[in-house]
Amino acid sequence: MDKKSVIYAAGALVIILVLALVVKPMVTGQPLNTGLPVATTPQPAPFLNQSPVLTQTPVPQASPLTPLPSVIPTWDRNVRTIGFVDPITYGITLGDPMPNGTRFDPNPVNTSTTSYAKISGKYSGTTQIIKIPFPYWELVYTVDPVAAIEPGSASGGSHSGVQGSYSGVIPEFTVQVTDAADPNRIVRTFSPPGGINRDLWKTNDPRPWTEKFYEGQKSYYFIITSKLLNSYSIDIRIPTKYIGAY
Repeated sequence: MDKKSVIYAAGALVIILVLALVVKPMVTGQPLNTGLPVATTPQPAPFLNQSPVLTQTPVPQASPLTPLPSVIPTWDRNVRTIGFVDPITYGITLGDPMPNGTRFDPNPVNTSTTSYAKISGKYSGTTQIIKIPFPYWELVYTVDPVAAIEPGSASGGSHSGVQGSYSGVIPEFTVQVTDAADPNRIVRTFSPPGGINRDLWKTNDPRPWTEKFYEGQKSYYFIITSKLLNSYSIDIRIPTKYIGAY
């Protein structure tokens, strides 16, 4: 074989190798087969304490609120009737049977009072000690002021010590309730509300007045201050239902 034939044969071999190793992989998408090992990119090793990546779940969008009516309904002024239901409806068990109607107590509460002690007089003074064994009591009192005396009247000085008249002198009445066990403790001091004016009482007489005491079972005495009164009376009253209970 001559030299020219050898060159042609070598060229043909090169063309075949190029077609097999380069052109064909490029057409088919396969990597070049050069016979050499292909270098691979190493993957990083996971860290032991690395927190896992959380995948967020999309939150569904809430539906829009129902718009309020432009006109809010008002009460039609009709009285509603509320009935009864079985307590089991609310998970309640009652020991007593359900009533069929409203129950009225045949024995009404006795609100009447009974006189326990009385004080009457005209002038100032201090009373004896009286024991009140009841937890509640009332002090009902009334006064009778003297009539107005015209200036120059001869009877003007018999009570007040002022000769001529009572002009400018106002009747007075004050009661001080004192705890007999502790004289330094004044339970209450009171006078007629609005003062004493016989002329105003002609159209609306407020007598008698009542003082209510929500303490008791103690002993008391009364210090009374009186001025220009014909008389006064004090009635200590207790609830009638207390009789026989204390």
